[in-house]
Amino acid sequence: MKVSAHTRVFAVLGDPVAHSLSPRMQNAAFLAAGLDAVYVALQPAAESVAAQMATLVRGGGGGNITLPFKQLAGEVPAARDPRVELLGSANVFGGAGGGLHVGNTDVDGVLAALDRLEVDAGDWCVLGTGGSARAVAGAAAERGARLAVRSRDAIRAATFGAWAASIGAGPAEVGDCRVVINATPLGLSPADPHPLDPASLPAGVAVLDLVYGEVGATAWVRACTERGIAALDGREVLLAQGAASWRLWFPGIAPPIEVMRAVLNGRLD
Repeated sequence: MKVSAHTRVFAVLGDPVAHSLSPRMQNAAFLAAGLDAVYVALQPAAESVAAQMATLVRGGGGGNITLPFKQLAGEVPAARDPRVELLGSANVFGGAGGGLHVGNTDVDGVLAALDRLEVDAGDWCVLGTGGSARAVAGAAAERGARLAVRSRDAIRAATFGAWAASIGAGPAEVGDCRVVINATPLGLSPADPHPLDPASLPAGVAVLDLVYGEVGATAWVRACTERGIAALDGREVLLAQGAASWRLWFPGIAPPIEVMRAVLNGRLD
């Protein structure tokens, strides 16, 4: 990849962010599409996120937002797509009409992953109440699913559940849910416990882990699969949200999905 003064710079902003596969995936996609662009991972302080976003956009680039900055990104002074207005959480930013624009393609990612899992209609359970959980609530509302919420903090769970219901997702009983989605950071570290004990999951439930590792499925997904539970980690979500981000960055240019998938599955460097 040749970088020049004209190269557009894109970045994923998060903390931690060293594990992110977005740079590898997007750089391969940029190259395949013949784009003069480069994608990097940056770990700014929270108070610097808005300025970093603005700087990248002024240079003709943009990027993505990951944990723990999604709600913060949804609050920066910018044009917002309807999902950000509804969810208060953003995971993509770029230039539109000469100014900063933020959007939410995490919803695309959740829906695409659940389609790949062939999840039938039914209630969902989300683990967590942060920015990623907001995308799950938005996806549930768009799909017409009710939503149960689990969190270590009962007050946060109740507050989040009430908010989710206000946008059209919920409430549901945990025992009735046909899909369980981990929207917590648990699994980023090998020392983390499982977000939920696979032994407690009923037969027929499907699992989606929004976390992913550099190589192979997450420990939770492996444990669920060993019990015969249909499960996917966050790679499918990453693929779909990353491809959808091109709508903002490169209007009219189709992302090379199979190249991106090959990188995520370790078939292409």
